Amino acid sequence: MTQPLTPSTLVERYLAALERSDLDAVLALFTPSGRVHSPLYGERPAAEFYPDLFTDTASSRLTLRRVMSAVDGAPVISFWFRFDWVLADGSPAPFTVVDIAELAPDGRIETLHIVYDTASVREAFDARRPPLTPA
Repeated sequence: MTQPLTPSTLVERYLAALERSDLDAVLALFTPSGRVHSPLYGERPAAEFYPDLFTDTASSRLTLRRVMSAVDGAPVISFWFRFDWVLADGSPAPFTVVDIAELAPDGRIETLHIVYDTASVREAFDARRPPLTPA
């Protein structure tokens, strides 16, 4: 990427790639050292987190609500969206989420913090696999 992505373009590309379970497209939006902090999967390198997520996913539909940028000019954006997730075994596990992305100078994601209440999805998620050990 030669020019930094705008926050809106980054979010648009990220959500589209996430919905398609397109690993290459998602990872292209992260720096090589990019990390993800997830309530279900723990803290992991992006290159490990997304293959596990996509293995656990039968389908997903994402509906963006808002994109927010830091007021102080810091390279941070957040985006609020609905994640209609269907687990690989067919169990529905929908939730509303805010992702907070700390950006590198080139506009790619260095660290992604995923924030949502897992109460509605934890049982279905845990029933399909043993708990993951954080990296």
